[in-house]
Amino acid sequence: MSKKIVLAGGSGFLGNALADFLAAKGFEVVILTRGNSRAAGSIRYLQWDGATRGAWTDEIDGSYAVINFTGKSVNCLYTPKNKEEIIRSRLDSVRVLTDAILASAKPPAVFVQAGSLAIFGDTLQECDENAPHGTGFSVQVCQRWEQAFFERELTHTRKVMLRIGFALGKNGGALEPLAKLASMRLGGTVGSGNQYISWLHVDDLNEMFFYAMENEQVSGIVNATGPKPVTNREFMQTLRKVLNKGWAPPTPAPFVWLGAYLVMRTDPSLALTGRNCVPAKLLESGFSFGHTDLEAALRDLLVPEKANA
Repeated sequence: MSKKIVLAGGSGFLGNALADFLAAKGFEVVILTRGNSRAAGSIRYLQWDGATRGAWTDEIDGSYAVINFTGKSVNCLYTPKNKEEIIRSRLDSVRVLTDAILASAKPPAVFVQAGSLAIFGDTLQECDENAPHGTGFSVQVCQRWEQAFFERELTHTRKVMLRIGFALGKNGGALEPLAKLASMRLGGTVGSGNQYISWLHVDDLNEMFFYAMENEQVSGIVNATGPKPVTNREFMQTLRKVLNKGWAPPTPAPFVWLGAYLVMRTDPSLALTGRNCVPAKLLESGFSFGHTDLEAALRDLLVPEKANA
């Protein structure tokens, strides 16, 4: 029988990418979603609310791995209500999944939590896993999130927290809105342009999840990002080059604030802050990256195969 992987909250962009990757490797994939229970090819979807135990817990017992993507998107205005939902969705899912694992007769071998590099705040200095944390709401969310994940011991289940960077993939995710702006010749430097983007290709991220699952020596906190972060200025220049777009006007910080609040309805800090993070643990353990050059990665994702040939 194939090994079963439970992806909690895995119906989003990154979760679907990982589900397809794992299914192609022959794993049985079960996605816990707030949507209706259904089957799509070899992948099963089961309804859950992300906070309370139910029939879905039967899937945890006897599974090989649990991977948790659950959490309200931070791509929103940071109103008191949204802040509460951002925190609660993360803490509730960690708690109820831990409860389910503890109650299992055959607990999974590994519990992998999708976390965030936002814990480092806004920094130009290089950050490995041991770098000091930053300040602000996003940092506080990550700190509480990680504390909740590690505070209860799972005797038979290894824990890995992947602090995920700016994941680039096709047809969605973080890259899509930037590519649309660049295609309209609006992909200029954002703010100062000096803020760092710790990017990685979604294929490498999938391999990181697989690596964390399959290697018993991998545990604790791991920076899940590429080895060559770039500034916003360099990222946007490279994106325009790949899309054959010339110079684009920069967007000064005041206009970013106005656009974020009035048009995008999101917090401007998402665009104006950045982190210069490196995957020290992955590099030390011998993880092999498939995409380390930004231009090549963007061409792989945005340029049709015939044009790349």
